[in-house]
Amino acid sequence: MKKILTAIALSAIFATSAFAFGSKNQNSELVLVPTMKTSTAQQNRAWVGTFQIVWNDFQNNIIKGPVRFVGDEKNPVVKELNKQRFKASMLSANSYYKTYGEISPELKLQIETAIKEKFDETSDILEKFDWTPEPDKYLVYAMLKKDFKFAAPFDKLEPSRFGNFRGKVKYFGIDEDSDKELRKIVNVLFYNSKDDFAVSIETSGKDVVYLYRTDDNKTFDRLYSDMHLKKAGYMGWHDFKDTDELRVPDVNLYKMEDYTELTNKQIEGTNLKISEAVQTAEFKMNNEGVELKSEAAMGIEKMSLRHPSDPIPPRYFYFDDTFVIFMQENDKKLPYFALRIYDLNLVNKTGKPDKSDNSEKNEKENKKQK
Repeated sequence: MKKILTAIALSAIFATSAFAFGSKNQNSELVLVPTMKTSTAQQNRAWVGTFQIVWNDFQNNIIKGPVRFVGDEKNPVVKELNKQRFKASMLSANSYYKTYGEISPELKLQIETAIKEKFDETSDILEKFDWTPEPDKYLVYAMLKKDFKFAAPFDKLEPSRFGNFRGKVKYFGIDEDSDKELRKIVNVLFYNSKDDFAVSIETSGKDVVYLYRTDDNKTFDRLYSDMHLKKAGYMGWHDFKDTDELRVPDVNLYKMEDYTELTNKQIEGTNLKISEAVQTAEFKMNNEGVELKSEAAMGIEKMSLRHPSDPIPPRYFYFDDTFVIFMQENDKKLPYFALRIYDLNLVNKTGKPDKSDNSEKNEKENKKQK
């Protein structure tokens, strides 16, 4: 699994991305999903195991059991995260850093020092958190860093279009003029058609990059499974032949995702909530290799809960601003009257005058008759 972390984040990007980040078109935006099973309407999506690492430490060391939200016990994202399908042990120790503890300026300094010493990196997310110490206030943090070269640098190819989108992008790969040695670092998993194929690329280290071409719009876990099933059933040549060619686009993305659907909900059996849940992914790939940096962190703090013995505060049902009135017969489906009041003075001016208000007018009429 540790060999394919980068490729999982890449596979959907390579297959579907228009590289039009920031567009209002949902199909050209990029989302960072928390699990490989997470579905989304967005065509462009990425996943990195960093948030799962943070969740594992939160679950194992702070909650010490399955996480469930009060009133939302069947949350599908939480249910999947609790399964801990991805663990830090699936990575080499030199590629990640993780820690947790009570929030304090000292913990912040500890994290900053550690990632600087281990990766020569700074954090993009630590400033999002309030570092004021309080009882039962925690932070769980992880950084993943990968920086590796392909077993040999590929040739830079002519820029060309990607999909049906306008504009040209940079490509690298192998063509008829490439050194034959390059073909030795590419392995064909399967080739079923020009729109359904996959290859793996060897690197200078233990990592391997998988590239899977497909139009299927499935969750990452299903795409990954499909790729290996197709590989197992493929009866053709797995080596990259002299007549084969390879074209791969340069990729350069950055995404920060706030998982607000996981925040400000009471955790069952505790008085705690997740106050902040954030993850980043920075991914670069060119003809020489891959760089991946990802951070994830969660802030945990007390819920503001009312004790059962506390007096119930008074409630003031003051209809002293805009409000609406409905009137309905109790055996009918719809009201027979509705009124929205914004300016009460104006509404009341339209009322029928009271007879007592006409006393002066009546007196004048009587005088005329005399």
